[in-house]
Amino acid sequence: MHPNEFQAPVPAAANGVAVADSDRFDRAFARAAGAALTERNAVRLLLDAKENFPAWLDAIRAAQRFVLFESYIIADDGVGRAFVQALADRARAGVRVYVVYDWLGSTKSSATWEALTGAGAAVRCFNPPSLDSPLAWLTRDHRKSIVVDGDVGYVSGLCVSEEWEGDPARRLEPWRDTGVEIRGDAVAELEAAFAQVWAACGGAPLTIERAARPAEGAGNVRVRVIAGVPNATGMYRTDLLVASTARRHLWITDAYFIATAAYTQALRAAARDGVDVRLLVPGASDIPAVSPLSRAGYRALLDAGVRVFEWNGTMLHAKTAVADGMWSRVGSTNLNLASWISNYELDVAIEDAGFAQLMAEQYERDLARATEIVLTRRNRVRRTEPRAAVEPEAGGGTRRAVAGSAGRAAAGAVSVGSALGAALTNRRTLGPAEVGLLTTMALFMLGTAVVAAFFPRLVAWPLGFLAAWLGMAWGFKGWKLWRGRHAAGADGPDAADPAPARDREPRGPGP
Repeated sequence: MHPNEFQAPVPAAANGVAVADSDRFDRAFARAAGAALTERNAVRLLLDAKENFPAWLDAIRAAQRFVLFESYIIADDGVGRAFVQALADRARAGVRVYVVYDWLGSTKSSATWEALTGAGAAVRCFNPPSLDSPLAWLTRDHRKSIVVDGDVGYVSGLCVSEEWEGDPARRLEPWRDTGVEIRGDAVAELEAAFAQVWAACGGAPLTIERAARPAEGAGNVRVRVIAGVPNATGMYRTDLLVASTARRHLWITDAYFIATAAYTQALRAAARDGVDVRLLVPGASDIPAVSPLSRAGYRALLDAGVRVFEWNGTMLHAKTAVADGMWSRVGSTNLNLASWISNYELDVAIEDAGFAQLMAEQYERDLARATEIVLTRRNRVRRTEPRAAVEPEAGGGTRRAVAGSAGRAAAGAVSVGSALGAALTNRRTLGPAEVGLLTTMALFMLGTAVVAAFFPRLVAWPLGFLAAWLGMAWGFKGWKLWRGRHAAGADGPDAADPAPARDREPRGPGP
């Protein structure tokens, strides 16, 4: 077999041993992901904004009963306003419209919500700042999903922003990203995932009723909806399991790759065991701190035989994987601690040979627009001769991403903290790419020490303020818990807080 050829495995029903192996793997994936397997689905691969955005808008405009819309970023630009207009139009037509956006990701979008609520849509903001939770900003709703009428759902890495469409006038090509359209049993799992975040925003629970529609005609693709929540690590355990069980191929694309030691070792072990492991990451990131931290981990991967490639276009934002010609993943989870542990994320794991073939073919097309990273004879990491990302234009080649939103910078902050922690604990080998980061932080800490020695009040006062803030925050939370316990005893366990005014039920007929 050609090393790049994907071939479907022997069907599980071929013999008793295969049946037992299949059942064992199903149980392992169910336990790792915390997600049930649905078997009657149709899945369509959607690439970049040119395929995802039109499909989303068509589905929203055709909605008859309800729309569940969730995105980390809903930008106040042409793309964001187009989606807001489509959602508002359906709300005015009597369709129940529910929207969740992340406060940190959508900080520039405050002017767009009045158009939705004025049309009758229900809008909730995930995790706005709170004085009683000083570090709550680390947890974000990074999911991107749409469900329409219980019939069709979309999961992707794309946010609702013009950045994904590019800007030819500024030599910015569209961002490379991946999504899927799902019909069948898995759509109910997407509804449940949306209801989970809707409840986490506070207020009354989601009240939709899915019409009884048989899924037999949808298809026979096996899908798991992995709804990541803080500290559950379902996608992390799944990624480790896939890296540990892949036999022939594991091809990964990630936008903000800063892996844990455990995941790095899993990839290294797979490569040393003869698995064709490949990693495709951005050549330039919209979060400046991420690229050097990603490159710091290249040497260990390359030394074990993992092939690493950097995208030559403006920005690679996809989060996907394909393994052994049968298993694929598409969604919002990046391979870093912020996504694996801290955020609400949403991915779909697809077990289907035909879909895996499409993913593998697209992966090879992506590699044709990337540059491979290699080790020199002196064991140094360097790029090979770069391949062109696009045809040259009159104004020059394609520009790279140079700056991202404050929201996406949260992942960079967590990753910087990981590198600084490694420098103190020696839990992993640091690379030359981290010299600048360590030097900057060293100078900052030494400067702080000098200020503390000669001007102690300048340090003591901020520390005193921080201690007072934390003390009041913890005390306030304790008081709320105490009051809630007594209120539950007085009113019964089923008492619920009233929904905030902005979270009122959308207008329109019942489902």
